[in-house]
Amino acid sequence: MSTDVLPPTPKSPGVGARRKGNKQHPTLPLSAFTPPNTGTSERFPIAPSPSTLQPEDIIDAHVINASGDLSLWKSETGQTIGGRVRGIVLSLHGAQESDIEKLVQDVASAPSSTPILAIAVPFKLEDGAPTSPPSYLAVGGSSKPTIVLTSAFTKPSPAAIEALAWALTQNFVVNIDVQSDLHQDGGWEALEDLLTKATASSELKGRIILSNILPPPDDLTLPIVKLLTHHTYRSYQSHTASLSLFANLYVNFLPPAWGEPTPKTPAPPASSSEEGKEAEADKAARASIREKNEWKRRIKMYIGHAIEAFGFQRILFGSSPAALLSGSSPATNAGDWFELARESFAELGIEQDAIDAVFGQNARLVYAAHGESS
Repeated sequence: MSTDVLPPTPKSPGVGARRKGNKQHPTLPLSAFTPPNTGTSERFPIAPSPSTLQPEDIIDAHVINASGDLSLWKSETGQTIGGRVRGIVLSLHGAQESDIEKLVQDVASAPSSTPILAIAVPFKLEDGAPTSPPSYLAVGGSSKPTIVLTSAFTKPSPAAIEALAWALTQNFVVNIDVQSDLHQDGGWEALEDLLTKATASSELKGRIILSNILPPPDDLTLPIVKLLTHHTYRSYQSHTASLSLFANLYVNFLPPAWGEPTPKTPAPPASSSEEGKEAEADKAARASIREKNEWKRRIKMYIGHAIEAFGFQRILFGSSPAALLSGSSPATNAGDWFELARESFAELGIEQDAIDAVFGQNARLVYAAHGESS
């Protein structure tokens, strides 16, 4: 059994404690999102090169495939992170309820070159607490891989509160895909209402992992300079700070729901004997680099505040978009997202231990600790 332990988390406050007055939260300076100019003093700390900060080991905490087939994921990650992946969390989102039990058995028994740390099975919050849980949800089960739950959230209800409280009491890890409207304060407040009421008991042992808030849905047509003062960004700052006060709450760092596929990692243009083709390839490469850099600037605006709120210990890297978005959003290449996510963190000037935590160690601690205690 691993001797690693999860870092202590603060006690969950009551509604009144979290909403009393307008609390001012620390903000990052604009210099955190842009490199210093050439006139900056030599004493300014130089951020590590993104190419030198690589996680030692990687655990992909969010891989969605309703059939359990990892062939596409392996083909996308093979050249970038395949050799360093030490485990994944496989989500069966989209699987038919009647097929889940067999899928769990097949995945658990099938040989795989990639260790499956946990299997996330669909769990409908709106159905309330199950009265006769299926065998794969048997309390106290010692199944390997660990069984965790994946749910979607749009609005609080007595049934959803009851279901989440039941899952946490039974020591489950619950991945919640946040589908409430986060462009409005009401969407954030609905999520906080669910969490406040579902975690009111002192007997809760499970953990909650939120998806689709890091980064949150965004409008790419809104320039970054305007986003800085936009009400949606201010709301994100305030509410992530409030969410961080909930005990045992983590966030998945996933491809964002921005209506566009993740920019591809630019490759050097292939040399060509034809001058026209070489110029065209060079033009395409430059456009790809510009697009990627624009995404990184926007992503860093969000992860900077997530780090302030949650610290590095409660952020988990995953390569699949939020569950309900994965079927309708533009396709995202897992390898391209890894490079974009890693570079975004590295360019904030963080240390090696933070990269190792976000891209591997945090998921290992969360899911291994759950498995050992169940």
